[in-house]
Amino acid sequence: MAAHRKPRRRSAGGNTARTAWTIALAGAATATGFDGTGHAEPQLTPAQVKAKVDKLYQEAEAATEKYNGAKEQADAGRQRIRNLQDQAARKTEKLNAAREALGSMAAAQYRDGGLDPALQLALSEDPDRYLDGAEFAERAGNRQASSVASVRKQLREIEQLRGAAQVELTSLKSRQAELKRHKKTITGKLDSARDLLTRLTAEEQARLDDRATRSSTGARDALPSPGSAAAQAPNARAAAAVSYAYAKLGSPYVWGATGPNAFDCSGLTQAAYREAGVSLPRTTYAQIDAGRRVSRSELRPGDLVFFYSGISHVGLYIGNGQMIHAPNPSAPVRVAPLDEMPFAGATRVA
Repeated sequence: MAAHRKPRRRSAGGNTARTAWTIALAGAATATGFDGTGHAEPQLTPAQVKAKVDKLYQEAEAATEKYNGAKEQADAGRQRIRNLQDQAARKTEKLNAAREALGSMAAAQYRDGGLDPALQLALSEDPDRYLDGAEFAERAGNRQASSVASVRKQLREIEQLRGAAQVELTSLKSRQAELKRHKKTITGKLDSARDLLTRLTAEEQARLDDRATRSSTGARDALPSPGSAAAQAPNARAAAAVSYAYAKLGSPYVWGATGPNAFDCSGLTQAAYREAGVSLPRTTYAQIDAGRRVSRSELRPGDLVFFYSGISHVGLYIGNGQMIHAPNPSAPVRVAPLDEMPFAGATRVA
């Protein structure tokens, strides 16, 4: 028979000391990785912060253009639904009038001693099913059959319109879900950018802001006057768009905005050409196909200039290698050199 030993009692003080030592050792291991190298996120330099922030802004803008595209499609879908509902309402009014006429005819026949099957349509709870009866086709008179056939056609047209509206509504719900996803991406990128900027001291932030201001001021000082830039535009509409862009310098960047007081990048170019009487698509990747492609060497004021491989940014060329654009939430509408971002192409709006 095995002997039963009494468990050895551990000292409370010894257990506490051992636990403390274990925690301390684990903390040291986490901090050093047992090889003397820290795993905490390294302190970023102001230049590294700026690079990360710029990258986040670029990613946010790409998501913004997707949001703009989804919103444009959602708005068009809402309009199609309204149009279908209006058509269905008009056809329903016409149908009701036709059924009332058939009802009057039915009442007259009833007084004369009988109700033709064709006229029973006006009283049927399910006219379409009734009309499918073979007996109806055999007994209806020519005039009554024509009237009922017209009602039947109207019934089916209304059902088709309602079906099309339901399809549009399903599509709209999908677009609304897409909008939410893009909005979440945008706000997440912008929040991350703000978080990075808060890691800089006030002096470091001021230095970065001053550098950006001097760059923008230098670019602006090298520009021709608004009148001179407009005069070099290829047509009157491009000239009007250039004048509009000059007038909006200093306006804040707000993603999804199309003016008149705030803009995102494609919102600014769309508003500039809207002022000139030209309707541009809402997104950068659609605007690049809104005119004739031109090479960088052919650029003239009023041309749309696009950046990044995904065509996620656009500005309005104004001459001397410069553009006016809405950069990101950290800067208002301003002048910038084309070399500020990777150039992807240009379009001259016809």
